[in-house]
Amino acid sequence: MEREIIKYQRFHGLAFTEKNIPNVFPQHWHNEAEFIVALKNGCKYKIDGKLYEPKAGDILMVWPRELHELIDIPKNGVVFIQFSSYLIESNSDFLAASQFMYDCHLIKKKDNPELAQKIKDLVYKIKETRAQKIFFAESRGKLLVYEILFLIGEFVLKAQQKNTGQGIYLDKFWDYIRFACSYIAEHSTEDISQSEVAEKTGLSQYYFSKLFNEYTKMSFPSYLASIRVQNAINLLENERLSITECAYESGFQSTTTFNKIFHEQTGCSPREYRRLRSQNKEMAAE
Repeated sequence: MEREIIKYQRFHGLAFTEKNIPNVFPQHWHNEAEFIVALKNGCKYKIDGKLYEPKAGDILMVWPRELHELIDIPKNGVVFIQFSSYLIESNSDFLAASQFMYDCHLIKKKDNPELAQKIKDLVYKIKETRAQKIFFAESRGKLLVYEILFLIGEFVLKAQQKNTGQGIYLDKFWDYIRFACSYIAEHSTEDISQSEVAEKTGLSQYYFSKLFNEYTKMSFPSYLASIRVQNAINLLENERLSITECAYESGFQSTTTFNKIFHEQTGCSPREYRRLRSQNKEMAAE
């Protein structure tokens, strides 16, 4: 298994690719999300061991840190964007919905033609924005990514609500989860507990735990750890900080726990991650 280093040539944290795409590529992973627009039939991808064969017009989503492999890509058969997981994980709305969104990998044009076309159009708008020499072009490009994420998130949550048929994804419950996710993100560097967040949310600890697991598909400790790992990833960009400083400033109470959880979530140690990011910057500067 190889970790791919994404080379950002125009915008930091956002890439568009349509040329020199290999027809095969071995199993690999990266911390970025990768959204593919199939232009031709015959595409074959494998994501976490499952085979996907998107047809022309379909949208395929590879989420951050998922193992994936290009089995067969026709020449000029796809275009895709890759963007930093930070765009998802720094937003409490998307972060709260991420466990549902991450279960969605394929949007078929024949089933959802309007949605697939909207996403395709936005992907090409990102291409156009990258070519423009205007103020805040990078921010404009990332706003387009948010539009894509909004469309996918809305599509996934509506499907979840329809499938359950029980009304458990009600706005008032979703507000509890959004508030909790926002509170956790804002206080993740502090020594916070599930009971504290439950109290701030206005729910009993038991009901909060049940609701939180139901909506995020994660336990409170796992969710908090994922936020702290993202904090650490951002801090590791600053090479003036030591690995230990990054650990404690991101909210971890020990370097042993930090190293263990960081490796579990990213597939590499904090030191290896920093080295890879440094290599990425050097490549982008070439």
